[in-house]
Amino acid sequence: MQAAEFDIVIVGGGLAGLSLACALRDTRLRIALVEHRAPLRPPGWDARVYAISPANAAFLQAIGAWQHMAAERIAPIYAMQVFGDGGAKLDFSAYQAGIRELGWILESSLMACELWENVKRQANVSVLCPATPQALEIGPEAAILTLGDGRVLSARLLVGADGRDSWVRETLGLPSINTPYGEMGVVANLECERPHRGIARQWFRDDGVLAWLPMAGDRVSIVWSTPDANARSLLAMPADELCATVAAAGDRQLGAFRLLTSAAAFPLRLMQVPRVVARRLALIGDAAHAIHPLSGHGINLGYQDARALAGVLAATPDWQDIGNERLLARYQRERREETLLMQATTHALHKLFRQDLPGLRPLRKLGMNLTNALPVVKNSLVRYAIGAF
Repeated sequence: MQAAEFDIVIVGGGLAGLSLACALRDTRLRIALVEHRAPLRPPGWDARVYAISPANAAFLQAIGAWQHMAAERIAPIYAMQVFGDGGAKLDFSAYQAGIRELGWILESSLMACELWENVKRQANVSVLCPATPQALEIGPEAAILTLGDGRVLSARLLVGADGRDSWVRETLGLPSINTPYGEMGVVANLECERPHRGIARQWFRDDGVLAWLPMAGDRVSIVWSTPDANARSLLAMPADELCATVAAAGDRQLGAFRLLTSAAAFPLRLMQVPRVVARRLALIGDAAHAIHPLSGHGINLGYQDARALAGVLAATPDWQDIGNERLLARYQRERREETLLMQATTHALHKLFRQDLPGLRPLRKLGMNLTNALPVVKNSLVRYAIGAF
């Protein structure tokens, strides 16, 4: 079969892949997006939400997505409270940091559907959906992708944006180092008795890390990263019991809860990919890295991958080969530091609070309280987290 020729083929129509396609809308690059299922808006509220940093809100604005999302479903984060051992506490405030918001809470499907509609309207993108990759060959002049229905695509560059269990990464034999946490992230949306006032709350507990993320209205989304056995127990609870358990775990700071979406869970692991580029290949998003959700930075890393790769590609002259590995190494270098730092930080925090060695609890309490008493240190942490540096 004659191959359809493109400059770029993006495998995976998740948030990272869609944002990359949108970021290349003003280029001459011919793009194919391969995805097996179009995103859908669930009835009611989506149980999977993300905390979006100001830097990534600006990126979504620049690619034409942020300004078209339903404002009434976006919740600003004005402050964050982190609770540790024995009453230890950290407070982060947008006001104290001299900014309007620390970030925003958005439903995954809200972003995905808006990005999807943008891509479908984009003149330089061909959306192939439903479509699944079947075979991939990297040649000297092009990457050749064969789809399940027999169609053949040729591209100067193939981008793997197909998630943590990336078919592209595995097919090409790029190694990944996986460290299972033996935990699951339990997620659900709840209506709360008291207003959350735009405050994100997080508890480091003996049974894991519990976060209450403010949603639009008097609603919160929870992410409870907890050992597998406890996660299964939470999933098996009737709605009333789950709501009571979540409320009690957070000292009933928002009063009683009412369940809005059924609880779901996903396994947690650290995944490091030493090489995210090769000849005619680049990985972005969850195909390139995975971190513990305690920082809330997973999709922020993915959006910054898309921004960085789009910047490299858009700045490349037409006569230069965008599949050249030395060129793609610029993208890898730009993203390496932030990715490694975030992975190391979240992994270290997870280990620090999961261990119960003698004398460790008072040291953790001292460290949190000392940090809370040093505004310069706190503001530096906030400004790094929002992408101000």
